[in-house]
Amino acid sequence: MRSVFSVVFRVSDASVKAFTGESTEIAERRETAIHKLSCYASLNLASPGRIVLAELRLENYAVIDNVAVEFSAGLNLLTGETGAGKSILIDALALLLGEKASTDVIRSGAERAVIAAVFEVESGAEKRVSAILETNGVDWEDDSLILRREIAAGGKGRVFVNNQPATVAVLRQLAPHLASIHAQNESLLSFDASARLGLLDAFAGIQFDAVSKSFSDWKGIAGRIAELERDEQDRLRLLDLWTFQKGEIEEAKLQLGEDERLEVEKRVLANAEKIYNAAMNAFDLLYEGQSSTSASLRAAQKHVEELVRYEPKFQEALGALETARISVEDVGASLRDYAGGIEASPEHLAEVEERLAAVDRLKRKYGPTLAEVIQFAAEASRKLAEMENKDETLRELHAQLAQAGEGYLQAARAVSKKRYDAARKLEKLVEGEINDLAMKSRFHIEVSGSDEELNWSAAGFDHVVYLISTNPGEPQRPLEQIASGGERSRVMLALKASVEGAKKSVARAPSPAAAGNPRTAAQRTLIFDEVDTGIGGRAAEAVGKKLKSLSRANQVLCVTHLPQIATFADHHYVIEKKDSGGRTRTNVRLITGDERTEEVARMLSGAKLTETSRKHAEQMIKANA
Repeated sequence: MRSVFSVVFRVSDASVKAFTGESTEIAERRETAIHKLSCYASLNLASPGRIVLAELRLENYAVIDNVAVEFSAGLNLLTGETGAGKSILIDALALLLGEKASTDVIRSGAERAVIAAVFEVESGAEKRVSAILETNGVDWEDDSLILRREIAAGGKGRVFVNNQPATVAVLRQLAPHLASIHAQNESLLSFDASARLGLLDAFAGIQFDAVSKSFSDWKGIAGRIAELERDEQDRLRLLDLWTFQKGEIEEAKLQLGEDERLEVEKRVLANAEKIYNAAMNAFDLLYEGQSSTSASLRAAQKHVEELVRYEPKFQEALGALETARISVEDVGASLRDYAGGIEASPEHLAEVEERLAAVDRLKRKYGPTLAEVIQFAAEASRKLAEMENKDETLRELHAQLAQAGEGYLQAARAVSKKRYDAARKLEKLVEGEINDLAMKSRFHIEVSGSDEELNWSAAGFDHVVYLISTNPGEPQRPLEQIASGGERSRVMLALKASVEGAKKSVARAPSPAAAGNPRTAAQRTLIFDEVDTGIGGRAAEAVGKKLKSLSRANQVLCVTHLPQIATFADHHYVIEKKDSGGRTRTNVRLITGDERTEEVARMLSGAKLTETSRKHAEQMIKANA
């Protein structure tokens, strides 16, 4: 069973200019590399199993009339002229993950645009996906997940999951398990405290169950204390409210299942005449009269009794007739007794309807079910009892709060220690990866934060800052303050390589401790959109090698404009934009052999190809194969 987890990073592409109104130069300078890091940090790295993007299909989308792209294992690279539409594929994938749609993406002259994708889901990941589908009433049969979204010119669109009608909300629920896309216009503020902490926790494989539960318990007790310690005016107002609610519910003397019984009784009373006639007619046919079923069975019995005198084998049939007659007469008697108890009473019907209305009114106010209404009254009684015994209750609650706080601190400090240990390991790995990418940098992960109550949260009390010095002698600064786009791109790639490399090594050599670590089974498809922004030469070759290394354990998709990176591809796709019949059309196709050499040569020398550039391209491809 296979599948796709897509991590998509967006930087620049001139093809988006027509939609955003933003120049290519500005788009290329936009500082988005840190969002790539934030994107990765937000992923559920601890999820077992893989979800692999197998195919993406577009119809009447932007300048694409009809294209289907199949992706394979290893390193998949997409190249093409500037403006050919490389990032259009990623824009379309974003719509399949629940992004807001616009009719502007519909190809001119078409009535609708269609985007579809096939994700192959591997064992382990299928539980996460099937749970979402089951909750939303979508059938799940095999290991494939098919998403399709239609955007109509009239503004109304449709969504299908596994060829069954669904909603955009379902796509958004599935999105975290399938892909995470960072848009071109995101700001550096996306790399916030939560994202920084999330990346480190993902690397460490930290589980928050104990911290989250203890924080919830502590917060719940603190809330009850706050209720009791309200000022006198608020306290009296709450006492009046709870007293009224409790009294209103208790006065109704509700019984579990009463509403269902009343509904049945109402139907019977409202249709008493029809029910009486139906019961009596059935009784007459079964029991009364010379032609009733009972009479017919009695007559048949007499004939069979006569037959048995001569042919004993019909003795068993005689017994069956007797049993049938008794059953028929029992049913008839039951119908007669039931009909005798039916009383067409408009007064009683009015009483039942009035009682049902009262029950429904309480259900609307205090809970959708009768059980919840009764529980609401019990909760109001508890609150009133606490208020009446305020001092004693507060003493008990403060003792419970202190105990819950100790439990929280114990769990949160254990998580904090794991973070400190993981930070030391991750910073060494990242620094080594950065220096492999033609940079001489010092990298540090600073974990701080006190265990004071003001800092408590469901994720612990730590704060994380990533610091880097990209030049010798310079002080370390927060990662998001890196000025060079090329440096940001390489740091981001180094982080990916470090986290994925750690996961790969744990999976390759599991230990008893690692066996319970969900990172051991998580392999992902990584999609990079122009990770090579701002770099070239030796740095570009280093990035290519790093992507190749990542692709040994993960399917990697990468949009690139550098030939040094393109030569490392296991599968090379070219994106072309051509004029045909007065219309512009974009196509995506897999290239091999001489075609691939020609494409790399074009990337080396531009539109004018030379024999020298062809030979150079051939040598590079051969060297990096």
